[in-house]
Parts: sequence; C-alpha cells; structure tokens
Amino acid sequence: MFGLKRKNIMSVRTYGDPSLKKSSLPVMNIDHDIVLLAEALINTMFADDGIGLAAPQVGVNLRMAALGVPMGKNGDGKLAANSPGEMELLPQMPMILLNPEIIASSDAKEEREEGCLSLPDIYAPVIRPVSVVLKAQVFKGPNIQFECSGLLARAVQHEIDHLDGILFIDRITEEERKKIQPRLDRLKKHGKRKGFLKGFSK
Repeated sequence: MFGLKRKNIMSVRTYGDPSLKKSSLPVMNIDHDIVLLAEALINTMFADDGIGLAAPQVGVNLRMAALGVPMGKNGDGKLAANSPGEMELLPQMPMILLNPEIIASSDAKEEREEGCLSLPDIYAPVIRPVSVVLKAQVFKGPNIQFECSGLLARAVQHEIDHLDGILFIDRITEEERKKIQPRLDRLKKHGKRKGFLKGFSK
C-alpha cells in the first residue's frame, strides 16, 4: 500500500515534496499496513544512516516516527543518561512512536547543528529546548510519558516537527537561511527532476 521496495525499504522524500509540508493524521488502528510501515521506517532509517525518520518523509502523512538514537556510554561503560526518558527508551532503540506529542518543554534552550534525511548534506544550527516531556504510544508497546533530554530530546522534537509539516530549516535564523539557500534551491530543482525521491544507497 505504501510503495514498499525490496527488504521493506522506502524512498525518502526530499525538500520540495508536498508531503513534507502537510500536517499528518493520527494513527487510529494498528493494522497490517501500519505494521509494514513501522518495519519500513526502521529499515529505511538505518539504510540512510539516520537516527530518526518520520512517516511524512516517506510520503505517508500519518503520525508515526522511527527513532534510532544511539546509546552513549560513560567511561565506565554505563549508560550516559540524564533523564528518565533516556534511561527507559535508549536501551529499546530502534523503536516506533505512534501519535507522539510534546506536552511540556524546558525554558532552557541550546543551539546544535541539525541535518535531515530529506535535506541531504545540508546542516544548520537550530535552537531547541534542552528537555521535553514526550507522550506517545510505543508500537506494540505501552503508552508512555517521559521527560527526555540530550540527543533524544532533540530527535523527538525534530521528528514531531515533521508530523506538523515543519522542517528544521523553518527554525533557523534568517542569516543561516541565506547561507544555505543556494543549496536548498539546487536540491529543490534536482528533486523536481527526480520526483522528490532520494532513494537509498545500501
């Protein structure tokens, strides 16, 4: 149904594709198509060396996102986690979140460089809250609500933005936008010729 390819991998949609700017619909039922899409999101994310991938990025406007945030460790080999969400969710990666939402965010913010599989080879600094409270259903798992910080918090915010039709470049300064605009223009022009399908390399 969702245009699956071999090994259940889908083509990633690139900048300019209309699906990237739409607000996605909630997942109401977990049927066979949703099961296949969940598998495809994880496979596609890993095929493109990503740590997150939202359903709109493969042309499906449903509120689903894959996460594959790496589990960092301290020098003693123990999990480096500063929030309940990191301690609970990082060991379970990769995972699929259904209908995720942010119900609270910290006043403290930080700037970090971000990229996106739908904007290959384009990076820019984005200011986001340091921590957020995530509410979601884990695919084939429970409903969760955790405070998340670190890279997990940033990945969650990035992917939920996709579900609302927001790209990370929509959150950068005008000065930063001017720096990357020529690359964005080339990417969009290339995308029109290729049907806005990035494909995969592995």
